[in-house]
Amino acid sequence: MGAIVKEQSICTSMDAKTRLQRVEALETIKNKALEKAERGEDSLEVRDFVTSAKKELAYELPDEDAFRKAMNATLAYKAKKG
Repeated sequence: MGAIVKEQSICTSMDAKTRLQRVEALETIKNKALEKAERGEDSLEVRDFVTSAKKELAYELPDEDAFRKAMNATLAYKAKKG
């Protein structure tokens, strides 16, 4: 487990420009979803919009920090399980 924690501290975080772009994109998604809800669109349609928009964002601006954390958690689980 010490190696996993050490690996996380060595990894560089997402640069500020990319993080800002992700935050702005998420704000845009939120605002569009709120507009759809205010117009009375079905909640399922709004949820589908948000899900697909976030998926598209993940392809355009991947969050490598989240990927590394998930990978480290998976490896720690597999190591613990044997």
